[in-house]
Amino acid sequence: MTASRDRWPEGRWLGVACGVGAGALWGMVFLAPRATPDASPALMAAGRYLAYGLIAAVLVAPRWRRLTAALTADAWRALVLLSVLGNLLYYALLVVAVHWAGVSATALIVGMVPVVVALWGLREPGAVSLRRIAPGLALAVVAMILIGHEAGGGRGAHSPGTTAVGLACAVAALLSWSAYAVSNSRWLGRLPEVSAHDWSLLTGVVTGGLSLLLSIGVLFDPPRWAVGDWSLFVGVSAAVAFGASIVGNAFWNRASRLMPVTLLGQMIVFETLFALAYGFLLERRGPTPLEGLAVVLMIAGVVLCVRAHAPPKAVEK
Repeated sequence: MTASRDRWPEGRWLGVACGVGAGALWGMVFLAPRATPDASPALMAAGRYLAYGLIAAVLVAPRWRRLTAALTADAWRALVLLSVLGNLLYYALLVVAVHWAGVSATALIVGMVPVVVALWGLREPGAVSLRRIAPGLALAVVAMILIGHEAGGGRGAHSPGTTAVGLACAVAALLSWSAYAVSNSRWLGRLPEVSAHDWSLLTGVVTGGLSLLLSIGVLFDPPRWAVGDWSLFVGVSAAVAFGASIVGNAFWNRASRLMPVTLLGQMIVFETLFALAYGFLLERRGPTPLEGLAVVLMIAGVVLCVRAHAPPKAVEK
């Protein structure tokens, strides 16, 4: 008799690839506040999600009647909640965190999403045991501690109190996005007749509608910018809306359909890795030894978690 490892369920590796793609696009979000430092969190969120809503509305228009016919009142309420948790609230908190705590520290804390989602997903039907994913989670936690230690080494330009508020906003963003990730995955499972891409576009339309409320508030105290500043802001908002919100969310929703929640949560690590890489490029430097070690540990943690979700060995005659 010979032992062999069963292949993963069909599409599992495609799910991993989609998770990596989403992380690469979402990592750009951490740079947007640095590109437009004078924009308030409310204005940043309003600009990005108005653009997201407009693009999503154009793309989903040909299928609007068919898609909305499949949605119940509960599904519409879920879209509103997901729009707040995963988009408006999360992004506003992220902007404050990047401004006051820095890209590295914010990426570190938000990078704890895999840990929160994996622990949350342990109660899902068919989830692997905590014992099997514990090694991967432990490496991710150690990696984030190393990055946090390095980020707190004195590069910050703000007072300790301001930095603490920024870190608190990063933690709130972590909790907001973790709740979104779990709830979004569950709703995708409840609506098999709605594709992952269309669900993302519907979320975009709802988010765009909600962002109009933010826009009204911003109009009471608009920034006094030159034409060039407004052009930069519009360009950044459109790029983030299309790259992160349209394409990135489509990748993520596809991954949500192909992977269990405990494995899906680990894919957020790639958002952190790409955010750190983009930050290093922006600062025109390479990672320090501690940062380099942290990156290696984070990748190792994902690999271990992927292996934990592989099917057990089967015996063949």
